[in-house]
Amino acid sequence: MRRRILVGGAAALAAYVGVAGYRARTAESRPVIPSAPPGDERLDHRWSAARGRTVGFYTAVPAGYGSGRGLPVCLVLHGGSKTPDDFAALGFGRFLTDAARRGLPPFVLAGADGGRLGWRPNGGDDPQRMVHEEIPLWCRQRGFDVRRPAAWGWSLGGYGALLLAEAFPGFLAAVAALSPAVTPVDDADRSARLLRGTPVGLWCGKQDGLYDNVQALRDRLPEPPRAGSFGDGRHDFAYWSRCIPDAFDFIAGAL
Repeated sequence: MRRRILVGGAAALAAYVGVAGYRARTAESRPVIPSAPPGDERLDHRWSAARGRTVGFYTAVPAGYGSGRGLPVCLVLHGGSKTPDDFAALGFGRFLTDAARRGLPPFVLAGADGGRLGWRPNGGDDPQRMVHEEIPLWCRQRGFDVRRPAAWGWSLGGYGALLLAEAFPGFLAAVAALSPAVTPVDDADRSARLLRGTPVGLWCGKQDGLYDNVQALRDRLPEPPRAGSFGDGRHDFAYWSRCIPDAFDFIAGAL
């Protein structure tokens, strides 16, 4: 009888540990979004001559700052699986309000649909020119300050943000790249020397397939990263959501 109790207790303990471990893994796989409310968050559609099509144009202003007139801008470059249609659901407006409530200087997010080109020109479709020329124009029409924006991107968007800074030295106040989709032989890595003078923040999870590539890029930067981390995490929004507050700290300081 005692042996049955011991065996049963061991089985129950193993089951409990298994459930607890599952719950911990499940919690780690979910994005962490602040409870702060979004402010003025909009998704418009604009004609992009650079891309030869109408694109979604997203903007977010932290709650309490009205329409955002006069605030500096952080350009948002999305990864391959998301578009501006997804930004509100990902909580970007809430992260922005949370940053302002933590005492950071307020800023605006602005991003448009760059397609699946990795933010590189392809024939008559040039999402990089859209970000460099057209989004600042659309932001000025809204009264935002775009004299020297920052850029933030993840995955292919992180790669695109680095390319943007390299293509137009001095254009950006800073670049925050989360798990940028770089390789040791691509344009962003080979041209890393052009990032001199542009503060760069790099984040990547240790369980990300790009981890070694991002570390190699870090070692090739002409100046050490001003921000970033290389903790546990995969190539997903569960990890990136935990990095966004730190990235916004960096962006706010640069702007």
